[in-house]
Amino acid sequence: MANRPAHRHTVLRSLGLGLITGAADDDCSAIGTYAQAGAQFGYGILWTAPVTLPMMIAVVYLSAKLGQVTGEGLFSVLRRHAPRSLLYTVLAGVLVGNIIEAGADIGGMAAALAILVHVPQPLLLIGITTVALVLQIWGSYAVIRNVLRVLAMSLLAYVFSAFLAHPKLAAVVHGTLVPTLHFNRDFLSILVAIIGTSLSAYLYTWQSNEEVEEKIAAGQVRLEQRRGTTDAELRTSFWDVAFGMLFSNVVMFFIILATAATLFVAGHHTIHSAADAAQSLRPLAGNFAGLLFSLGIIGVGFLAIPVMTTGAAYDLCQSTGCRNGLSYRPREARLFYGAITLFTLLAMGLNFLGINPMRALVVAGIVQGFSTPPLMLLIMLMCNRRSIMGDRVNGRAINVLGWITTALIFAASVCLVGSYLYH
Repeated sequence: MANRPAHRHTVLRSLGLGLITGAADDDCSAIGTYAQAGAQFGYGILWTAPVTLPMMIAVVYLSAKLGQVTGEGLFSVLRRHAPRSLLYTVLAGVLVGNIIEAGADIGGMAAALAILVHVPQPLLLIGITTVALVLQIWGSYAVIRNVLRVLAMSLLAYVFSAFLAHPKLAAVVHGTLVPTLHFNRDFLSILVAIIGTSLSAYLYTWQSNEEVEEKIAAGQVRLEQRRGTTDAELRTSFWDVAFGMLFSNVVMFFIILATAATLFVAGHHTIHSAADAAQSLRPLAGNFAGLLFSLGIIGVGFLAIPVMTTGAAYDLCQSTGCRNGLSYRPREARLFYGAITLFTLLAMGLNFLGINPMRALVVAGIVQGFSTPPLMLLIMLMCNRRSIMGDRVNGRAINVLGWITTALIFAASVCLVGSYLYH
């Protein structure tokens, strides 16, 4: 595809699309996983943050590139080019995984709020769900984007929490730069969980849909207007994604660090949830550190829930060819907004069934273990097809990184599913 004229070289994208995606990656379940890693293995597992960073950038950038070049969301492209049986299999896995994870996030936020305010759990669950639905249904795309960007800043609470924990500098440097491996079940399970959590499927679809929404916001309403991109736009997209994934990765690092410097050192090696980590930090690092940890859970929860439930609605509607997008009003895309409402209510409902959120995440992990690797494989194949990407097919460097990431996702998912099935 040839570059477009100079007056169309930019898509008026807003700084921070990658930031929103990166922050959503550090949702309540991810916080629980990283906290458990720090509590169980201490400073010795800090190296996983810099190692996963390039993989995170590759995954999200390829999704962004696909959306920019085709002018469509990921599942719209899949509907045109993937076998129907494969499309609906992957879709089912993504929907189930997103709903369960959103439900666990709603439960995690309610648990964190309960530490701060004495309100019955059911009221907290309903209140959180209501706020999330109001934002998604009655907020415009620009409003939602800007609110999510501000909420992403709540993750900085974990940076401050880590400093309040007074970590040992020499141990931090060694744990970050010198990988430590233990070939036992517990270590391999947490390592696989970190890879799976940091490369969740909802990142792929959300980023591609954001790129499309940005083009629509810039006035490129028709599909033929949105198709194609320029070198400048792709560079902007890459650095935006790189910044967002770096932000996510730094937060991951400091969550591990905060719990390593406190819970691990104190001999508290088991964390059952993100809220449990917040509660446990209070006597060790002070009430303020515990408060910051709780506020981070609440803030990122309000960011992650729309990414998961709206993302699931995008995927469903694109797979069935229905009108979709936050640029439409509810009456213009009834199925899309109906799906958002249904998925959000289902996520909340899981918390009223007496289902343990952590057990639910195990199920979500298994489901995503089956759906995430094929999705990444399809992205790599589509980004290398000239019939889809034109002259924007992958170059050698991104291909090498992308295929390594795909192989690691497959390996991690097989190990994760195996550890759950044969525990």
